[in-house]
Amino acid sequence: MSSSRRSGACVRCCLVIFAVASALCVSGPALYWRFNKGFRDKASSSSSPSCPPCVCDCPPPLSLQKIAPGLVNLSVTDCGKNDPELNKEMEKQFVDLLTEELKLQEAVSAEHTHHMNITLVEAKRLASQYQKEAEKCNAATETCEEARERSEAALRKERRITHMWEQRTRHHGWQDA
Repeated sequence: MSSSRRSGACVRCCLVIFAVASALCVSGPALYWRFNKGFRDKASSSSSPSCPPCVCDCPPPLSLQKIAPGLVNLSVTDCGKNDPELNKEMEKQFVDLLTEELKLQEAVSAEHTHHMNITLVEAKRLASQYQKEAEKCNAATETCEEARERSEAALRKERRITHMWEQRTRHHGWQDA
């Protein structure tokens, strides 16, 4: 037990050292520059107040028009406009791109149509199944309704017979208690 406690303490100690070292590595450079700048500002303020502003007499930067006057008039769209071979090659590439785009759209359309057809077949199958269930339910409801009507008719008939027997018994002297 004592060796496991020692190793646990050693692990905790290593973790604490690692955490402190990590914190110093992360925040150390920022603290160093902060303190270094603070000491430099105090030293510079005690030696001289500040240096006078610099006076520059620099010429303005040259514009593109002054460097190469003909370069401004060129445009990228004019590049290769008069070259028939380049025009033919560019036209081929354009046609190839359009053809590829049309093929991609056709493939996407075919996939979409296939998906819609599968969905439609599934919907028709489910609708047919629900229709069959509805027909079964309607048939069962009609059967129940017919049975209810027959039982009501039988109950009316039984009540008439019971009423007739009750009248006969009263006629012969039977009374309710």
